Parts: sequence; C-alpha cells; structure tokens
Amino acid sequence: MRILICGAGIAGPTLAYWLTRYGFETTIVEKAPKLRTGGYIIDFWGAGLDIAERMDLLPELHRKGYIVEEVRVVNRSGERIAGFSAEVFGRLAGGRYLSLARGDLAASIFGRIEGRVETIFGDSVAGVEQQSKTVRVTFERAPVREFDLVIGADGLHSRVRELVFGAPEHFEKYLGYKVAAFEIEGYQPRDELVYVLYTEVRQQIARFALRDNRTMSLFTFADDDAGASGNDIHSQKAILRRRFANSGWECPNILEALDDASDLYFDQVSQVRMDAQPGLWTRGRVSLVGDAAWCVSLLAGQGSALAMVGAYILAGELYAAGGQHEKAFSRYQELFAPFIRKKQEAALPFAGFFAPRSKAALFFRNRILNLMRIPWVANLSFASEFTDKIALPDYGVPLH
Repeated sequence: MRILICGAGIAGPTLAYWLTRYGFETTIVEKAPKLRTGGYIIDFWGAGLDIAERMDLLPELHRKGYIVEEVRVVNRSGERIAGFSAEVFGRLAGGRYLSLARGDLAASIFGRIEGRVETIFGDSVAGVEQQSKTVRVTFERAPVREFDLVIGADGLHSRVRELVFGAPEHFEKYLGYKVAAFEIEGYQPRDELVYVLYTEVRQQIARFALRDNRTMSLFTFADDDAGASGNDIHSQKAILRRRFANSGWECPNILEALDDASDLYFDQVSQVRMDAQPGLWTRGRVSLVGDAAWCVSLLAGQGSALAMVGAYILAGELYAAGGQHEKAFSRYQELFAPFIRKKQEAALPFAGFFAPRSKAALFFRNRILNLMRIPWVANLSFASEFTDKIALPDYGVPLH
C-alpha cells in the first residue's frame, strides 16, 4: 500500500518508521523547508517512552535529554519564593522520566527513517479527492499523485483535517492562553538543571539552560482573543514585547535577546475535540494522528509522547488488518480514543499553574508548589498523572 503522511513532526515520522517496518510504501510531505528544530522543553515518560524503547531510541534520548533537579519560582528580584526538587517526577514515573527539547526528539525519530522513506520538504497538500480505491492528492508544488491512504499528522492547525473534515472552529477548543519559546546563545545566568519560573498574574516566563551554551525561554500568557497570534515572527515578537514590557526579574534581558532570535515558536494553547465527528478521526481513506486528531494541549505535558503512541497503534492496526483500512481505523480509535479523552480532561485543571488569573490564585499556586516537597502531597497531586493506563499491543514483528 502507498500511504501519504502529511507532517514531519513527531507523529508523522513515528508512523512512517512503523509502517516501513511492516512493509508499507510511505511518503512524508512537510510544508517547512527542513526539519523543524525549535520548540520548547518537553517532559517524556509513560507509554511514549515505551514506544521510544521499542524503536531503540532511549540511549540517544538520554544523551540528548536532561534530568531536571529543581523547579524554582522566583520574585521580581530573582529571590526564590517557591519550588521543589524535581526528583519527585522521576520517583512517580518509576525512574522512567526525562526532559528534552522537542526538536531533539523530532530529530532522533527522523534519523530512524532518513534515507529509507520518501520525504518532500517545502510542500503541502492543497486538495484531497477520495475515490473508490485510492485518494487523489493535489500538492501546492509537486504534481498530482494517488495514494491508497492519507494520514494527517500535521499538527494543531492541520490542513488535512480542514480539507477532509471541516473548518478549524468545529474542532479546535481554545483554552485562553498563548505560548512562545526561543533559544538564546550565551545567556547568563544559567542555573544548570534548574527550571526557573517567574510568574505574574495572567503570565509567566521561564528559562532552562541547555547544552552548548544555549538557554531556552518560554513565555505563557492568558489572552481571551484566540485570533491575536500574529502572522509572522516580527508581529509575534511585538506581541511578546508589549505583553512583558513591564515585567520584573530578567524579562528586560530576555526580551532584548529576543530581538536577535531567528526562530520563534508561537502558538495558542488549544485542544482538538473531534468527538462529535461521526467517524471520529477517520473519513473514508483518510485518518488523523497526533495533534491533528486529539491535541491535548501544552497543559497536559505529554503531547509528543501521545503522538508516538497513537502512531504506533495506527501502524500496527494497519499491519494486523492486512491493509484493510476500515477495520484498522476502527480498531485504532477503539483502542486509543478513551485513553485520549481522559488525558484531555485531566489537562484542563492545570491551566492555572502556567498563568494564574488572580493574585489569590498565584499565591495558592506557589503554596502548592512548596508543599510538593512533602512526598505524600506530591503523590496525592500528581501520582495519577504519571501512570499511563493503556496496554500497548505487540504486533508480532522484531522490536529492533
């Protein structure tokens, strides 16, 4: 079977890896001119880490990743006012937990398929016409081609989802926050292996020291206007300057460094809910995976891991069904959709952690973070979040 995957982020290359292992002919198309390396630090644990292990990625991810030692909240003067030892995360995850740059995870996965899968960068799907036995795909630049199946793995603002399932407003649920991230070269101070947070009412800025003298800065802020996200990097930088212009701590220095940034991740915090769609993530010979299908949002902290799990199950079900896509798509949704719904619901209460909407909420948030130093409080607060209650099928091929 010839399968087109739209998107070369996390879900797309993971899906391509497994489909290729199962003998499918796979093509990836990605609108970016090259593999995206930007983004933010992600926390990686649970079933996603299990998939990485089955792909023999763990040694490489541990080399690229970080074991965070402390989460520290500071005031305008940089003095510590709250926080806890990040050892609690590893303990709750049974030692199977690490943090790494999203771009590093994407590069590691792509490295497993590079040279083995046809990949088209700098192009995107412009039209999808389903026929009885194939899908006729029109590209922005490349000639028209036909595939047996098309999988949309093109993220929160999925073009495939829009073309096949309908307008974004039917599925994207804006949660009232925006997020932006960029890397700074040579920034001081560094505070190695410490995730430093400075929070004001309705907004927060964080930094984390990366290798090679780089520092990642992450902005999060409440914004009731979903559409005010800027159309280019210059307007997005202007939004951040306006929003954080009067903030304390190191914000003036970070905004100054932002001027020289050539790569800025900027997006709204949303979930994708397709529960009301008759076929859920599937329509005919087209299906969705990753954020395009079920974006749990930044608040869940597991988007990349869940993308890998969903891609593994989708590929495995296509293999188990002998390419009978109706059966495979149905089974994929049956296995994974209930798990995703729980993850989406669990994410919603965490919005106040990133950008509390009142002084009282900020005070309460900081008190909770200090209590996280007490083991039983940490267990009560987060233990359920570090347990992925899903049994990963074994589809009967060698793991490596």
